[in-house]
Amino acid sequence: MPVPPVIDIPVEIQAPFESSQSFDSSQLAIPLELEGSVESFDPVARAADLAATLPRQWCGNYTSFTSNSTVDVELTLTRLKPMGQMVDLRGEMRIGSISTPVQGNLNAKSDQLDLLPLSPELTDDMEIGGRFLGLQDFSLAGWEAPRLTNPGGRLDLSRSCAVSESAPIRALW
Repeated sequence: MPVPPVIDIPVEIQAPFESSQSFDSSQLAIPLELEGSVESFDPVARAADLAATLPRQWCGNYTSFTSNSTVDVELTLTRLKPMGQMVDLRGEMRIGSISTPVQGNLNAKSDQLDLLPLSPELTDDMEIGGRFLGLQDFSLAGWEAPRLTNPGGRLDLSRSCAVSESAPIRALW
């Protein structure tokens, strides 16, 4: 192994050490002041709240970017389980006439939704291996196809489903 050379430093370059200099301890305890506010948002608590209060029934439609066709969609969530700041979702989705089990995650901090249809048969404009990706909860999501040749589509869901049954007619007399 090579040995590093020893270099003598002239005395006038060396820093003098003065033991008579007193140590000022007040310089160590400079108070730190923060400007602004501290974030008080708790995503773990919000995930637990979402799992308890999120509607279990969602209705809307899916519009394909390929054929520009629109089909009705109904999402039924059967299990919501908080896992840290995420909510684990399980349920069933009916897209047009095809029904598929779904599973996914909802991020309680960013409201990002990732929803995977698990059926091997989907509509003509959807391919196996794709997913719904939403950046605003369930309200607006896009179909992300597994291949670049499929431009995907848009899923628009709302919290309430319109009741198609009419109210019973009662006689006035």
